[in-house]
This record gives sequence, C-alpha cells and structure tokens, in this order.
Amino acid sequence: MTSFDQLKLELHRVCPGLLIKEQEPMRDHTSFRIGGPVALMALPQTTEETIACIKAARSLGIYPFLLGRGSNLLCGDGLLEHFVVKTNPGLRQLELVGETAIRCGAGVPMRQVACFAQQNSLTGFEFAHGIPGSMGGGVVMNAGAYGGELANVVVQTTALNEEGEIITLRGEAQRFGYRHSVFMEEHLLVLEARVQLMKGDPTAIQERMDDLLRRRKHTQPLEYASGGSTFKRPQGAYAAALIDQCGLKGYQVGAAQVSEKHAGFVVNKGGATCRDVLTLVDHVKEVVFQQTGFRLELEIITML
Repeated sequence: MTSFDQLKLELHRVCPGLLIKEQEPMRDHTSFRIGGPVALMALPQTTEETIACIKAARSLGIYPFLLGRGSNLLCGDGLLEHFVVKTNPGLRQLELVGETAIRCGAGVPMRQVACFAQQNSLTGFEFAHGIPGSMGGGVVMNAGAYGGELANVVVQTTALNEEGEIITLRGEAQRFGYRHSVFMEEHLLVLEARVQLMKGDPTAIQERMDDLLRRRKHTQPLEYASGGSTFKRPQGAYAAALIDQCGLKGYQVGAAQVSEKHAGFVVNKGGATCRDVLTLVDHVKEVVFQQTGFRLELEIITML
C-alpha cells in the first residue's frame, strides 16, 4: 500500500463524505492550463474539513499543497506525486470585522474581496481587483499590482504550523517582502487573513477598480492562458523591458510563447507543455543575462 493509499483511507476516516479525486489533471485547476495528473486531491467543504485533511496528511509524513485558483502555478507534465487540498470550497469566509477590517478565507478570490470592500465603502484594496488569484496564495507571495501589495493591508494571518496548531501572525511577524513572506520560508499553511482598510467613497472606489481593469486588459495578454507575470522584477530594472530589449518578444518553444503584447508574460498558445515553458524560460534567462547582466528569477511557482 502506498502512502497515498494510506492517506486516502485516513481521509475517509476523519472526513466521511469528503470528495477525493485520484489522478486529477492539474491542467484543469491552473490558469496556465498545463499539468499532468496529481496523485491525490481533496476538496473539503468547510474550514474544519480543510484542517482535518492537512493534519491527516502530516500525520503520515505527507506535506499537502494548498491550491486556490492556480493562477501563479506551473505543473509538470507527468504524474505529480503530491497531495493537493483545494481551498476554494472550504475556506470561503468573507465578513466585516468592525467598520474597516475584512476577514478573508484563503480560498476567496482577491477580486471578490475588492468588490466586497467597495460594497462596504472601504478603500485600499482596489489594486487587487484584477489579480486572478485567491487570498491564500496572494498572502504567501505578497501579491501586488499597480503600486499596491497585500503587505500594505494584511494586518494578520491565521495559519496552520507543522505541529498542526492554528497560529496567528501579526504585523512584522508576517515578514512580507517583494513577492515574499514568512509563509514561503516556513511550513505554514494560510487559512485566513485580516485586511485593514479605510472608509472611502464607493463610487470613487468603483471608478478606480474599473480603470485598473481597463489598463490590465489593454496591456496584458488576457486572451491566452498564462501564469500571470512570469518573472520577478530585478532590482534596478523591469523584467518585461529587459526581455523586450533583448528582442525576445514573440519567442516561442512549442506552444509556449513570450507574449507579443507584454514581454513579462509567457503564454500558452494552445497545448503548451511544462517542458515547453521551462525550456523557453531557461533561454530567456540566459539571453537576458548575457546581454544585460541581469539575472531573472521566476515569479511563478512550479509543481514538478
């Protein structure tokens, strides 16, 4: 019996009725539309089931991968020996705390949080309206856009540590940096976050959100599947400008292409594989370094 067989039995024991999928294609769960089958995927419907899934896995020495909307994830082409827990069904709490704070489950899309804030006349989260990911992944990577980032508004995060204890980290303890947080450094699985905003005019907030969405549609290749911004911004430069400067816009490997619209995006033109993307990425990194001296780092997360 494999460790995943044991885990399946344990999951059925601690969460009767839990929806479990075997050999589930990850291409159906990522914005890149790339990825082979994952060994085991659980879709818990409540916070309690989500925590039980995580604890069951860890009791067997298996470290689960919490998956939100898969908007910043590139998965390998073959069988992926991972246990994936989808946060979308279970971690969906979204509520006001006092007058200006919002409690957000890890599975809530950032776009939904932005709309909820607008509906409650709260400003400060407009920048995230067009970010396709969920709060959990956003917190882990300190997602940001158009001059804003979650580090500016997330005042505390509740997570599960390696011992299966629920802990809450506040302020500087979250160790936010550029596309970085303590949750990336340590084995902490984000369950929910609290966002602190300010009172504002709902009409002005909506106008700001609409403007940013128009800018995103105008400048980004939203017509193709992608993992969002592919590379981190190197200190002192911009990845897209460097790639464009090196004449790599439109460079293609298989069905993976450096977007002709925005060089910072690698897009799936239809049927691209993980190998296509990684081969393209390696070439881009090498050319950019040779021609400019800048070393590009991936912003997307890989599951191989």
